[in-house]
Amino acid sequence: MAQYTKHPVSAPPRAPERESTGHLLLRGYIILVLVTTFAHSAVYNLVGEIGAVVTLAVFLLATLAIGIPMVSRGRPQRFAWRRLPWAAIAYTVLALVSVAWSQWRGATVLTWTLLAAVTLTALFIAHVLTWHEIVRALASAFKWILGLSLALELWVALVVHGPILPNFFERPDGDIDPHWYWVRGNLFDGDRIQGIVGNSNLLAIISLFALITFGVLFASRVRWRTTLALWSLLAAFFFIRAGSATAFACAAAALVVLVVALLMRRTTTPGARTRLYVISIGGAAVIGAAAWFLQEPLLRMLGRSADLTGRSDKIWEKVLERAAEHPLFGNGFSSPWVPFDPAFAGWIEDHGITVFHAHNMWLDVLMQLGAAGVALMAIAYLSLLWRSWFFAVDRPRWDLQADRTYSPLTLLPSLFTVVLLVQGFSESTPIMLWGWMLLILLSFKIKAVPLVGVGERERVIEHGERARRVP
Repeated sequence: MAQYTKHPVSAPPRAPERESTGHLLLRGYIILVLVTTFAHSAVYNLVGEIGAVVTLAVFLLATLAIGIPMVSRGRPQRFAWRRLPWAAIAYTVLALVSVAWSQWRGATVLTWTLLAAVTLTALFIAHVLTWHEIVRALASAFKWILGLSLALELWVALVVHGPILPNFFERPDGDIDPHWYWVRGNLFDGDRIQGIVGNSNLLAIISLFALITFGVLFASRVRWRTTLALWSLLAAFFFIRAGSATAFACAAAALVVLVVALLMRRTTTPGARTRLYVISIGGAAVIGAAAWFLQEPLLRMLGRSADLTGRSDKIWEKVLERAAEHPLFGNGFSSPWVPFDPAFAGWIEDHGITVFHAHNMWLDVLMQLGAAGVALMAIAYLSLLWRSWFFAVDRPRWDLQADRTYSPLTLLPSLFTVVLLVQGFSESTPIMLWGWMLLILLSFKIKAVPLVGVGERERVIEHGERARRVP
């Protein structure tokens, strides 16, 4: 005989599953790796050349010690060997093979070791972290860099009352070139500031990356959005005070891409997308042509010379001359240029400092690995641009349901990629260190996990629970 009961038949409520201590420590380690990678110049200025090499070796050994057991055991999921960014991997192999014909073999071996270490680290991060965790790790790294930059600038301005040299060396008597300083103490005088990274252009780009990352997280309605808004204000302050013309151009390009991507998300028919593509591509062509013909007044407006601060007549011409000697496979890999190698020491100098890259990623690759290297690099970046664009504008779909909401996190890869490509016209950073790390990390993650929160065993941090594995 049936009886009524006040007790429910469902399972009793329980607290959501929390992250394990080991995974929290892993995320903390990755944040530390990202900080030291993006702020590599701060490590160099703090502990010197030997200290920077030791730091790199320690992080590489730690990454291998953590990553190899996880990959061999298939944790947190099987390593997606077939989804590797093959064009970028082929570029790495070509860089190693170039030792055979390199004009600076010592520099090739040394810098290739750095390239391989960054490549392995990027693959490791993409394998062990989910999309949500990657974005949060980037945000945490940028917060550390911005916070330490503010602390250092305040200390120099209020306590030291003057510029400081790398490794805290004492200033010699007499005037020295300001480019030798780590921080010039310009926080309150209105001039350009350098932050903990010791370079205004680098500080501006990192601030732009931080603004993009914070904006994506803010749109995702994460907790502590008020604090996130304050960090965004600090990033905007550093971005403006750094006064980098390259960063301003990158920000303008990223803003255009963001607007077009948001408009693409609102379209409902293929015809509407086609019209928007035509308008966007046509508008970009017009703006590009106008910027080319009006480059001199635009550069003067930004306080820059028509030769891009000596790049075209002082650096690019010499790089092209050396590239013409071996146009097919180049002179040998070296990113960055090793300043104490005889082939680069004193070859090109700026303010008495040996220049360590070509200030143009494509010319740099052409000189080092020739037309073959340029082709591989172009394929690597264009494939990332292609995948990241549709990652951002296509509605997430893996079955018949076609009305799922977009995730703001999917905008980040395309915006980062555009910033790197625009920066590559006046800097070589996109082919080394954190630029190369972002290329490998984003390319591998998009290919391995093309949907945010779907198709992987991930923790959805925003909801505080472990997502079910989708078959």
